[in-house]
Amino acid sequence: MLAKRIIPCLDVRDGRVVKGVNFKNLIDAGDPVENAKFYDEQGADELVFLDITASHEKRKIILDVVARTADDVFMPLTVGGGIKTIEDIRDLLNSGCDKVSINTTAVINPYFIRDAAERFGSQCIVVAVDAKRIKEGMVYEPEEPWFGDSFLKEVAPCPLPLAPCRWAISTHGGRKMRQIDAVKWAKKMEDLGAGEILLTSMDRDGTKDGYDIELTRTIAEAVSIPVVASGGVGTLEHLREGLVEGKADAALAASIYHYREYTVRESKEYLKSKGVLVRL
Repeated sequence: MLAKRIIPCLDVRDGRVVKGVNFKNLIDAGDPVENAKFYDEQGADELVFLDITASHEKRKIILDVVARTADDVFMPLTVGGGIKTIEDIRDLLNSGCDKVSINTTAVINPYFIRDAAERFGSQCIVVAVDAKRIKEGMVYEPEEPWFGDSFLKEVAPCPLPLAPCRWAISTHGGRKMRQIDAVKWAKKMEDLGAGEILLTSMDRDGTKDGYDIELTRTIAEAVSIPVVASGGVGTLEHLREGLVEGKADAALAASIYHYREYTVRESKEYLKSKGVLVRL
């Protein structure tokens, strides 16, 4: 049995870590490399940088951050946000990151994941699935051109009427909903070569009410690649629930570590005391 992973996440804008609520009222929270060193010393298994600038003209800033981090920190580093081309992936990997996380571009062109996996290997291609429970009256974005592909249309879009699809996916940082079944989408991304799913419950994100265990378990059981649970951690018990009841391979958290409510070390010691296999 593989050890469960604990993964802090940092939002990076213009080369600095920022904190806020729903990307609003952002305040500077320090140098990303220094933050990364702190988490490395605490025993984090991996680290995620979310590039919230994510524009082509400022891509060099995150490349510099990645390069400086890779020089000083030896835990695996994943970077997500604004990845649109094979060249974006190549530049990030050459700068020293180990994985890239892709969401919106995968929806615009699912075969981008296949091309990326063939070029760089599945082990470094993470697909971010931002899932939201379906409610009556939910407004969806217009279908992308690839929906004309009959094969994909069978496996990806949410059927109408809404049942039995329980979760749709969102793009553009949760601002745009897509009429796509989150569970089928995760399976399709695995088929196309993704090596890992970064699964965020948009309903729980920022609430500190804990992971959406039903969502996490459903997708973890549907795919054979690792699933990283994200969205909603407020206590150490939430981490255990996501890894055990949710069957996730890794637990990602942001606020509880940013605000020093808990340390990564405390998280791992708690999980170990509950019988969860972690690397200390």
